[in-house]
Amino acid sequence: MNSQVASKSRNSYILPMIIISALFFIFGFVTWLNSILIPYLQIACELNRTEAFFVTTAFYIAYTIMALPSAWVLKKTGLKNGMMIGLWVMAVGTILFIPAAYTRTYAIFLLGLFIMGTGLAILQTASNPYVTIMGPRESAAKRISVLGICNKAAGALAPLILAYYILSDGDAFMKGLESMNEAAKVVALDDLAKRVINPYIVMTVILFIMGIGVRISGLPELEVESEEDAEAKRLSSKKSIWEFPHLILGVITLFFYVGVEVMAGDTIIVYGRSLDVPLNSSKYFASMVMMGMVIGYIVGIIFIPKYLNQRKALVGSAGLGIILAVCAIFVPDKYILTFNFIDITSFKIIELTMPYTVLFVALFGISNALVWPAVWPLAIHNLGGFLKTGSAMLIMAISGGAILPQIWGVLSDSIGSQSAFILALLSYFVILFYALRGYKLTSWK
Repeated sequence: MNSQVASKSRNSYILPMIIISALFFIFGFVTWLNSILIPYLQIACELNRTEAFFVTTAFYIAYTIMALPSAWVLKKTGLKNGMMIGLWVMAVGTILFIPAAYTRTYAIFLLGLFIMGTGLAILQTASNPYVTIMGPRESAAKRISVLGICNKAAGALAPLILAYYILSDGDAFMKGLESMNEAAKVVALDDLAKRVINPYIVMTVILFIMGIGVRISGLPELEVESEEDAEAKRLSSKKSIWEFPHLILGVITLFFYVGVEVMAGDTIIVYGRSLDVPLNSSKYFASMVMMGMVIGYIVGIIFIPKYLNQRKALVGSAGLGIILAVCAIFVPDKYILTFNFIDITSFKIIELTMPYTVLFVALFGISNALVWPAVWPLAIHNLGGFLKTGSAMLIMAISGGAILPQIWGVLSDSIGSQSAFILALLSYFVILFYALRGYKLTSWK
């Protein structure tokens, strides 16, 4: 009888998992385009390194500014309709790339990225608690890992596909600019900027249709307050969200985690170029980070919770991250790795070279994969009626992706790009503290 109940419970969230997996693929694709947008806009809009990293700032700071308003929206609309609204807000952001490209105006690009981030804030605030409470808590990390594979598989594809359309001739284009007079250079850069129009029109249409699809789908509405367990009811006497230290420390942990995740994915191309790796090779590096995360998620799906609980997975992720960060900082950039790589846009095998220090940054993807899935269920445990607000605060932590890469850019200009990854080392120590101690604190006393 128990097996029949368990089977029925699993079947009840198969359809929602399929729908939400599709959502995670879509906004993973949109999110990880930033890794190629940074060098693209740096060329097209003639930016220095600090200015170029405002791409990540504009995109991820939207999570901090809009997460609490997103929680308010979800209280009015419910989780399902909130996902639809989030997709349509993202579509508004992608369509802004058209006037931005025609006028080659960096500020409009940044506005579009901010609006896309706003839509994602609504989507993330709705979908993460949804997938956490839709099934057993002890297997939440496994479900989030499945979504993570969809997200990061899209992230591996996105920069390669966009690079194919807008920077396939990156090195030759930059070399050609050097011999042009000012008038010819302006024309060439205008043409370069317009290359982004067609891909973003396609994304706008897809996002709008996905919003309609979510609205008419069979995705059930979940009432999060009804998921309170006995312990959550005992804690309901708490009057403020700030009385949950395991949540607040979880927010801080996710801030540093998202910071190091974005640092790996969005700075690795710039880092490679700073070590004189040609753009035709370095444009593949961000996809390697995403592939590493997919590997990490597969490990999570196989081992959690049957062989490994979520907290131990978090400890292992932090420990591996510390080792990789030390290697990235201290292994000299003169040591070079040469290997074959399949270009999925042309299905050709190409030979790539990368310094080992860049490889260690790419491997951050493996150490990062299980952090988000493991922290979420630990941080929202026993929040009861504070769940939506707590979820919004965890989403606000995504602002780490706006701030830490920007700090990395400043540090790379002052102490060198390789030494700047000391910031990643600090981030992994914060994650380790939460895994060992912070998650179990129920009082500030």
